[in-house]
Amino acid sequence: MKTYPKKRLEAFVEAPVLNRFISLLKAEKVRGYSVLPVLSGSGADGDWSREGSVTNAGQMVAVVCILSPEALEPLLEKMFAMLSRHIGIVSVSDCEVMRGDRF
Repeated sequence: MKTYPKKRLEAFVEAPVLNRFISLLKAEKVRGYSVLPVLSGSGADGDWSREGSVTNAGQMVAVVCILSPEALEPLLEKMFAMLSRHIGIVSVSDCEVMRGDRF
């Protein structure tokens, strides 16, 4: 079966910036994404958990999307500008999809 090369972007961002992050994806014509809750983890400042959080201020979410390689660089530049003042990790990897016209 034929597959098509794409880029998979995964971003772990603070929940309070999620709406701005999604607006950026839409402005850059990213056709689809998924948002997942992040329950706990460990980072530069040690272990953390969203357990007991009353608001979303200390919570993290994961955003996953697949996009064309051409769309990646402009999106990353705008993401960097947005996330430079917030906690967040963005990773990019190569992937292949079966329906290339959807991304």
